[in-house]
Amino acid sequence: MEMTTPVRHHRGGAMQARPLGWARNPLTEFDQLLSEMSGLIESTVGSAAPAVAWTPLADVTESDDAFHIEIELPGVKSKDIDVEANGQELVVTGEIKEKERKGVLRRSTRRTGAFEYRLRLPGEVDTEKINAQMSDGVLTITVPKAEVAKPRHVEISETSESTGSSG
Repeated sequence: MEMTTPVRHHRGGAMQARPLGWARNPLTEFDQLLSEMSGLIESTVGSAAPAVAWTPLADVTESDDAFHIEIELPGVKSKDIDVEANGQELVVTGEIKEKERKGVLRRSTRRTGAFEYRLRLPGEVDTEKINAQMSDGVLTITVPKAEVAKPRHVEISETSESTGSSG
């Protein structure tokens, strides 16, 4: 008795709609997926809805006497940024305006619109002495620690033990 395995024949041997292997670029597909999703969200929510503020990239470092916040805001003028210390919260807000372009925009991944960065500060900071500087598209905010929060080296004084009880 002879067993035969069924062989599946492709009608006309046509290529699949999506090529496999080296011809496929996952990044392009991911970009496509993202733009489809944002289009879907816009159509669901409606573009009339207020734009949600996005959060810029930032680094926060701590030294002995201050906190240093570096926020990436390329192309933003300092007059378009608002830095506010509200209690224990540091709030940086602003807007990147859409550029007027000549020609057809083929691809856009740069963020525009309102942005907001919030940081909860520890209680021991001196909000009166906060300093903010803009340089090469990076906003650097220095939040000094209050005097009580700074580590203080305590000197140990030598005292002679002779005043103890004798005997």
